[in-house]
Amino acid sequence: MIGRVLGIESSCDEMAAAVLADDGRTVLSSIVHSQVDLHARYGGVVPEVASRDHVERVGLVLSEALRVAATTPAELGAIAVTSGPGLIGSLLCGVEAAKGLALAAGKPLLGVNHLEGHIAAAALEARVPEAPFVALIVSGGHTSLVLVEAWGGPYRPLGSTRDDAAGEAFDKTAKLLGLGYPGGVRIDELSATGDPKRFAFPIAMPGKDNLDFSFSGLKTAAARLLRESGPLDEQGRADFCASFQSAVVENLLKKAFRAAITRGARRLVLAGGVAANRRLRARAEERGRRERVDVFLPSRANCTDNAAMIARAGWVRLSRGERSELDLECHPSWPLSRLEPG
Repeated sequence: MIGRVLGIESSCDEMAAAVLADDGRTVLSSIVHSQVDLHARYGGVVPEVASRDHVERVGLVLSEALRVAATTPAELGAIAVTSGPGLIGSLLCGVEAAKGLALAAGKPLLGVNHLEGHIAAAALEARVPEAPFVALIVSGGHTSLVLVEAWGGPYRPLGSTRDDAAGEAFDKTAKLLGLGYPGGVRIDELSATGDPKRFAFPIAMPGKDNLDFSFSGLKTAAARLLRESGPLDEQGRADFCASFQSAVVENLLKKAFRAAITRGARRLVLAGGVAANRRLRARAEERGRRERVDVFLPSRANCTDNAAMIARAGWVRLSRGERSELDLECHPSWPLSRLEPG
């Protein structure tokens, strides 16, 4: 029996810990300390501020996750922790805490790729995709398409962004609109009452028959349209948000469905923080029914950074007999195509 797995996630501005039952699916606890309010005054994540707050919170978050799960370190089967990619200071806080706990409790340690964790979140839902499938990973720092040949890998990269990530484009456009941080969430909220056809945004990378993304042109178009339109009233901002969001969503889904169909998988998983976007989720389900592609959407809570997804990815690696050494290092840049950071 594998035993319960403690997951720790601290790659950016959330400090999270979760305990996963030995079946690898039942989440016994999931505690997330968000720093949104802390970074809002700066309009984005400040790495030094994030890591300092992690240092203050890590002990409390770990204790609460174990308490809610009615679990002691001695009862754990392993400890899984995000060791990359991410902000180096934030990663170090989680990794060093995991190493100390693993050493003190005499438990196996597993370093997990943050992006693999986002994919693993799909296995925590009632409906679990069977591999192979295509995963669209969209967040503030990542936008990529991956063919998942088996749970735990190998992962074959199919396409990625050539410039801004989708979440980054949302945040920067929200800043142009004066919406504050986190920008992507505010755009999603305002879009609910907006007209997605009022403002015309260009088609990203027209004529390019590939699976890569580009969002810098949409961001430039947003700045130009705002200059040309002049000050927007409340409805105008809602229309602008809806139009911009629609352009990003359609670009993401065009490539994602092309990948699922051309690779013969016909199963598509949406993962990452932007996968919580309501229009992206709705349009993915609509297009899935139309094009006969089975779409898997983790709950919105499982899309954003959390430790249950890291525990699940660690559980899979533990079940395959994998372990990390206690000299585990952090890797701010760690391509998902490499199962080991190297």
